[in-house]
Amino acid sequence: MATVHLRIGDLVWGKLGRYPPWPGKVVSPPKDLKKPRGKKCFFVKFFGTEDHAWIKVEQLKPYHPHKEEMIKINKGKRFQQAVDAVEEYLKKAKGKDQSHSDDKSKSDKGRKAAKPMKIIEEDDEDAFKGGSSDKEQTDSDPEPSSVQRLVAGTVSGFKWDSSPASSMEPITKRLKIIEEDTRSTSIQAADSTAINGSITPTDKRIGFLGLGLMGSGVVSNLLKMGHVVTVWNRTAEKCDLFIQEGARLGRTPAEVVSMCDITFSCVSDPKAARDLVLGPSGVLQGIRPGKCYVEMSTVDPETITELSQVITSRGGRFLEAPVSGSQQLSNDGMLVIVAAGDRSVYEDCSSCFQAMGKTSFFIAGEAGNAARMMLILNMVQGSFMATIAEGLTLAQATGQSQQTFLDILCQGQMASTFVDQKCQNILQGNFKPDYYLKHIQKDLRLAISMGDSVNHPTPMAAAANEVYKRAKALDQSDNDMSAVYRAYIH
Repeated sequence: MATVHLRIGDLVWGKLGRYPPWPGKVVSPPKDLKKPRGKKCFFVKFFGTEDHAWIKVEQLKPYHPHKEEMIKINKGKRFQQAVDAVEEYLKKAKGKDQSHSDDKSKSDKGRKAAKPMKIIEEDDEDAFKGGSSDKEQTDSDPEPSSVQRLVAGTVSGFKWDSSPASSMEPITKRLKIIEEDTRSTSIQAADSTAINGSITPTDKRIGFLGLGLMGSGVVSNLLKMGHVVTVWNRTAEKCDLFIQEGARLGRTPAEVVSMCDITFSCVSDPKAARDLVLGPSGVLQGIRPGKCYVEMSTVDPETITELSQVITSRGGRFLEAPVSGSQQLSNDGMLVIVAAGDRSVYEDCSSCFQAMGKTSFFIAGEAGNAARMMLILNMVQGSFMATIAEGLTLAQATGQSQQTFLDILCQGQMASTFVDQKCQNILQGNFKPDYYLKHIQKDLRLAISMGDSVNHPTPMAAAANEVYKRAKALDQSDNDMSAVYRAYIH
């Protein structure tokens, strides 16, 4: 393969993740931002956004030869604004060159031409250090907009590699890790940390985005255990209670991330998770080398892979850590955390996980494995809840006592706090949300889709999903998952 020559200041089309090729400029990376190991890449600043990232060489194309092709296949308004920004940049650069042409020609005499930069090989760790006399034209750059999320699209004729360029930090030995045959690891916290006063909170600054049913309990326990926490929520009023408890307020997700060492997020679904990271004033704008981002939302593996890629491309460190539990368990500090991704971030979060949960598991392998595990867990839970509701209504339809059915159930092998609590709430007509029905239906849908992706049948989950969809049609979305009972009686 022929060597591709690029140098600082060259205009390119760069591809980041699933987004369409975007116009950008090769620039010098920050001194404290290391090149991802083993990657042949250049550091690119994108026009029309505040994005800048390491881009693999196979995801780069020269700007001018491919300009017409790109304009034909990308028609979005934001894309056109980015192209206009490039043209404005070129116009300013040309005017500057003309006005200083005489001085430039004199100063150029005897000066050697800047050497083009070659593709960075694995051992070319210092390829960006020196070797070029070109400077980044920061005074001529167009003013970046707040647009963060690029318009989705595809490009024909290109082979874009979307694998994340991440590196793992050294693993410390200060936590006792239990290795299991399942290739998962677990940090065991025997007691609920809401009643365990022996936790030593980390000295790292903690950020938290999303104060819903789960997030509120998590933040409350982090504060109780002495962590320094900065919070943000889309509905700002929800922050007030935590400010009174000692939390700090962040005006935007980007501000929270920039202020904190580790930032957690817990939102409703994949779209909300992406918007939080990639949207205006989003997480990505605050990510700097070494910043940690922990995604606690229950989303699909593809979303996790995408978020991991964009975070690590900025030099950030990424961990997914969805939780199994409910609002009550969150309030009690009894959640179960399932994590995957950067092991060193998992260890850095030790005191936080102990504050919010009774135990946590690290799933070996790639980011996305925790999402897979959590979707399977919630698929089982959602299907089980629908089956319980079906049993209760069948008991009623056949003239049997629902209370007696519950009493027998709770004395058998399926006895659990979950069964007893949900059934009692159903019999009392109490559907106050402990875990939203709309969220368990979302989890079922994502689990079924995951099964389809590996050609694995999920008929039980599919049947349960239809019952939850029926309950949603009956306006039960914002009630507890146990409101699936109402799908059987209407």
